Amino acid sequence: MKSKGPLFIVPWRCTFACNSDCVHCTSAGKTAVADEVDTVGAMKIVDQVYDFGASFFGITGGQPFLRKDLFDVISYARKLGLNTSIITDGRLMDQKAFENIVKNEVKISVSIDGAEKTNDAIRGKGAYAAAVSAIEKFSREKLLNCLVYTFANAGESVTNVNTEDITHVLDLARKYDARWVVFHGFIPYSKEKSSLKADPSPQQYEWVCNKLYDLTSEYNGKPGINVYIPFYARVVKQRGMPDFDNWFNNFFLGRCFFGKFMSIAENGDAIPCSYNDVYRLGNIKDKSLKEIWAEMQNSAFFAEVKDKSNIKGKCAICEYREICGGCRSSALFYTGDILGSDPRCAYVPKALRGKE
Repeated sequence: MKSKGPLFIVPWRCTFACNSDCVHCTSAGKTAVADEVDTVGAMKIVDQVYDFGASFFGITGGQPFLRKDLFDVISYARKLGLNTSIITDGRLMDQKAFENIVKNEVKISVSIDGAEKTNDAIRGKGAYAAAVSAIEKFSREKLLNCLVYTFANAGESVTNVNTEDITHVLDLARKYDARWVVFHGFIPYSKEKSSLKADPSPQQYEWVCNKLYDLTSEYNGKPGINVYIPFYARVVKQRGMPDFDNWFNNFFLGRCFFGKFMSIAENGDAIPCSYNDVYRLGNIKDKSLKEIWAEMQNSAFFAEVKDKSNIKGKCAICEYREICGGCRSSALFYTGDILGSDPRCAYVPKALRGKE
């Protein structure tokens, strides 16, 4: 590899198309967008990721297996010396896809949101069976990396914000030697009420953050528990985790990386957050990733958003602002202001409680 660049991994959303209809996903049930890059364009993306100095080329979707040239692109990335990874729900993974993944030594993350009844309510009938089949197969091949669990409410009576579903997935990870389970908060993808209805309540988030902290000690790293919720850091601090700074700086995935990260959309646009399509930074057809990254780092807009002293509302006066600050995408879609407060957090800052 060339000298390492500023990011360890650059993900590529290889297609917006998806045959599933998950309640928490932006591309649920969607078709490919008109300007998705062709094979030549995909190879150019791989070249750019390599030249940028990343170690990993990550494949996401949509449903990655709907891309007919997927393994041509992955094989090319491997020939350059890039490590590759795919996140999948296991559906559409036929024998040919399995053999290609094994041949190219692709690291696999599997999306699974609870035990069968709950998972299928969130992801559709048959999703659980497909996910477990993928987990079993890739565990045998030593390619299973992590399981990915997204918190969501699927109607009035179905939710995976509960101990049973959480521990079910943790036990699967332990059984099949997954390195981590990554627990994702729901991240809004538009301001439409229909797109926000799956989001758990602030009270549910507060419960789940404390429950995951308790389970971290119980499972003791087998598997590791990582949490993609910004205010989980506040809960961990409140609960008195030993060596908090090391955990926060070297393990915790839940910090808001808006403007500090970059992924590539299916048409070649670079975006500053894998969950926010509003802001586009430039296209690899016209600029190199190095140029796009440099422009983002020198942008007054991104500097303003990354500076937590500019955050508004209760997040601005929260004593945990510097280790949290909320999710900028959530703030944007809930409040209309990317510098607004993240309304999913139930915590009331001391400054708003008056004298104690």
